[in-house]
Amino acid sequence: MDALITAAARALAAGDLLGALNRVSLRDDPPALALRGIVMARLGEFGRARDLLARAGRGFGRGNPAARARCTLADAEIALVLRDIAWPQGLLDRTRAVLETAGDHANAAHARIIEARRLLLIGQPGAAGDAIAGLDPGRIPPALAAGLHLTRAGIAAR
Repeated sequence: MDALITAAARALAAGDLLGALNRVSLRDDPPALALRGIVMARLGEFGRARDLLARAGRGFGRGNPAARARCTLADAEIALVLRDIAWPQGLLDRTRAVLETAGDHANAAHARIIEARRLLLIGQPGAAGDAIAGLDPGRIPPALAAGLHLTRAGIAAR
């Protein structure tokens, strides 16, 4: 990863959306497109974000399946926010499997949480509980742990 991408990712992680965008706004390589897509999503520009993430995923190609899976995961989260829940069967399962194979356990857990949220949205709390069964909030980043707890609370409420 080059220095500008690293700096943009750090700015994004720190919540400095405009700082992240400034570092990658003129670049069209897949990592920059992915970061721009995430920034656009956080700014509420979901259509643009989905386009950028799709371009990034295509740009990563078959040579970097984990990066492609991360783009798919980000797009799935945007789709969930937009209530566009007509995803291909097994999309998040395949994405999660790629991420687990790559050793990206945090994003694999994120995929399970997103799938559980989708299942809750379509009225399947039992399946949602199954999707996140066994996830340990102590073994994932705090932001994901908060999402996991909220998802479990949603399941319990139903």
